[in-house]
Amino acid sequence: MSDFDPMGIVVDWVDACRKGDLATLLDLHADDAQVECMCNGSRHHRGRRELETYWGPRLSTFSSAGFGLEEIHPVPHGIDLEYSVASSLRIRVSFRFSPEGKIYSTLCEPARQTSHADGAC
Repeated sequence: MSDFDPMGIVVDWVDACRKGDLATLLDLHADDAQVECMCNGSRHHRGRRELETYWGPRLSTFSSAGFGLEEIHPVPHGIDLEYSVASSLRIRVSFRFSPEGKIYSTLCEPARQTSHADGAC
């Protein structure tokens, strides 16, 4: 098992989201990484191509609407993060990592919302 900084990887993920940098975001993930999105029903995306399809439109929204880091903290097997889009829509993401220090899986779901949020991530 290699030595890596999971918090640093998530901070790099946040920076890539803020910049709308899809290539960097994808490079932070393992080749067979998966995203499970629970925001509008359960949807699964696996592998670089599906992650690119999932994240591409979201990153353009983040860079135009604004992406805010609300909370970040370590948990026993990874990192949990809460972010906001347009200062109102809040999303909770749980990150898990491969032994090589790549994001292996994420689970996103709506978090506590402000009155202006529509509940979709």
